[in-house]
Amino acid sequence: MALHISTGPHLRSRQDTPSLMRDVLIALCPAVAASLYFYGLKALWILLVSTACAVLSEYVWQRLMKKPIRLNDFSAAVTGLLIGLNMPATVPVWVPAIGSVFAIIIVKQLFGGIGHNFLNPALAARAVLLTSWPSYMTKALVPERTLTFGLFESSVDAITSATPLVAPVADIRNLLMGNIAGAIGETCKIAVLLGLIYLLIRGVIRWQIPVCMLGTVALMSWILGKDPLTAVLSGGVLFGTVFMATDYVTTPMLKVGQAIFGVGAGILVVLIRNYGNYPEGVTYAILIMNIVTPLLDRSLKRKVYGEVKQNG
Repeated sequence: MALHISTGPHLRSRQDTPSLMRDVLIALCPAVAASLYFYGLKALWILLVSTACAVLSEYVWQRLMKKPIRLNDFSAAVTGLLIGLNMPATVPVWVPAIGSVFAIIIVKQLFGGIGHNFLNPALAARAVLLTSWPSYMTKALVPERTLTFGLFESSVDAITSATPLVAPVADIRNLLMGNIAGAIGETCKIAVLLGLIYLLIRGVIRWQIPVCMLGTVALMSWILGKDPLTAVLSGGVLFGTVFMATDYVTTPMLKVGQAIFGVGAGILVVLIRNYGNYPEGVTYAILIMNIVTPLLDRSLKRKVYGEVKQNG
């Protein structure tokens, strides 16, 4: 009998960064398809520019710094696509372009590249864009076409409108189908739910953060006299929960920490929405919890079997 000795980790998985990022891209496909259907060439141009700028920024940085080119891990493409999906259809294309460059260079690469950033790059870029150009980032567009159960219908010419968080006139059906004003990737909740189901089935994400975050938003909204289902389906709560609050790098490692992360993000969303000057709080809620993540990991750190306890 041969005895093989090796260093840890001893538990191995077939999953690697490229496979995980490919799964995220696949999970985003329904949201991309919905954005193209609702907003047409406006959405296509935004998504192409944001994704291309993210990939190009990473390539140029790695070449200038003489680092290995890691475009094949698809992480830059995911970041760029997420930034594009968080844009309203009326935004000038230079806005998502700046967001992608900022996300890759400032938030990701300056901190050491993938796995070292302490904030979600796409969300950090969105926060900067919201602060810098709020008139562009909050000017939502009503879809040019509407989607109904079993039928695709033409609608009136596209017009700008307040989101349901500002003017809550949309019913549950329209919130689900995406017949509302908002960012191009977050309006159709059915598309986002399809992505969530895919990521859960593939084991890319765990249920703790989505369930705890959405459950907290619903519960606190109900306590404050709001309709919990409308609160969950309005704005970017669902999209942010599924695709950005579950980021591996910026969320706790342990399940209990992920549950606390979800609850904390949900509480912050409701507080910002109801007591802040900004109608949507998802971006800042998740970013704040990103900052708290190292504290959660440290306080919930597991004791290693056989570890010698140090005095003092």
